[in-house]
Amino acid sequence: MGEFVCCPAEAVRAAEAVCGPAVLTVVSDRRGSTVWKACGVAGAMAVKVGYGEGVEVTAREAAVLQRLPGETVAWGRHEGGVWFVTPWLAGASTWGLFEPVRLRAEGRAEALAGAVGLCRAVASLHASGWVHGDLQPAHGIHTEAGVRLIDFAWAWHSDFEQHLGFKGGITHLVAPELAAAIQEGVRPVRPSAAADVYALAGSLWTCVTGRWPLDYAAVGIDPKVLGPEGLRCAIATGVVPLDSNEPWAALQRGLGQVLKAEAGDRPTAAELGDVLGVIPC
Repeated sequence: MGEFVCCPAEAVRAAEAVCGPAVLTVVSDRRGSTVWKACGVAGAMAVKVGYGEGVEVTAREAAVLQRLPGETVAWGRHEGGVWFVTPWLAGASTWGLFEPVRLRAEGRAEALAGAVGLCRAVASLHASGWVHGDLQPAHGIHTEAGVRLIDFAWAWHSDFEQHLGFKGGITHLVAPELAAAIQEGVRPVRPSAAADVYALAGSLWTCVTGRWPLDYAAVGIDPKVLGPEGLRCAIATGVVPLDSNEPWAALQRGLGQVLKAEAGDRPTAAELGDVLGVIPC
């Protein structure tokens, strides 16, 4: 748990205005933000509070969500932080959806359909002029109504400036061209649809194997020793090969083509979805 443990009263009131008197359960607490699930008789809401180093990042995410239809219900500042309230998304993450695939080589049809749905969700975001900037295995939620994306703190649009602190999202899934720009000192670094597709393919690879897509050991890299900056330098060179573990070779061949392609040669998210849609289970 982090240092912040209390949900602001104004955030609770905003959640309960939608779902009724609620019971709050902490879902996550890390890197300057805490998320609660607020369950009431009329439904469930997600409450996120940014504190300390997470205040401005959380404020940025709230501002992004205000621009995306059907997302934020309410947000505000309070003494010590920033909060926002959104509808709770019921369903497994992409990581969770692939668990039977990873553990027992089962559930491939459902997982593949989920992968296609995730690609379509990303494609829809891109069609609206936004890029996500931090796609990860847990950032797609597979609801009854389709796949929804979460964690928009680093999302970018041409009329919405990127935060100077953006460093490509999770390091293991940063596209080589984005890693190179970051290491060259470009500020602000703007994500792109092509970089999103790289992270999308890398996320799905990780969901299949349980491992990051790049084989650091093959080139003598210890991620714990190098740290994020050193890893970005290595990723920027493009010399780190893909992991050779292929429990689902047909799917991984399609993903691998994306991960090895130059930015300008990558398919769109919609095109990747079409490719994955015809892969045998």
